[in-house]
Amino acid sequence: MSQMPASSSIVDRLWPATGETGTRLIRLAALAVFGSLLLWASAKVQVPFYPVPMTFQTAVVFLIGIAYGPWLGASTVLLYLIEGAFGLPVFAGTPGPKMGLLYMIGGTGGYLVGFVFAAAITGWAARRSSHWLSIGTGVLVATIVIYILGASWLATIVGLEKALALGVLPFLLGDAVKLVLVTILGAAGLAAFQQRLGT
Repeated sequence: MSQMPASSSIVDRLWPATGETGTRLIRLAALAVFGSLLLWASAKVQVPFYPVPMTFQTAVVFLIGIAYGPWLGASTVLLYLIEGAFGLPVFAGTPGPKMGLLYMIGGTGGYLVGFVFAAAITGWAARRSSHWLSIGTGVLVATIVIYILGASWLATIVGLEKALALGVLPFLLGDAVKLVLVTILGAAGLAAFQQRLGT
């Protein structure tokens, strides 16, 4: 099976970056805003799961990276964080007593920063190859990066042992499920575009 060119992403194929500079900027802005709205929605929906309820926010982060590519994917997540920094209730648990930057420097701050790197990693993996192994490896590495940044920051607040107990272990099973789902969806989506567009 042939691979999509390294310079292409799903959105590049759906909405090519053509025309004047202003038109291209409008395209980028529209895609980034749309992606940030998806992240906002995904933060608000919880699915009953063991041992803790699961959101699909990290899955959306990964899929944005796969669909948008590394640069636009990371920029979209950064826009989402900027929206939250200005006090918009985009994060899980908001609106609440802590909003904006106060929320972001709390226990979840490192995980939020990790989202930016995660989108870039999955975007890079998808551009490298549409094979499920590449997608899955990218999602796994992105998940590990989120855990490292998130738990490291949380450890400065509650200590390393509690950071692992509260910020890593309860989420491993849910993240394993999301890894499988995103790998399947990402690889299938890229393969479908290859077939449809004859690449």
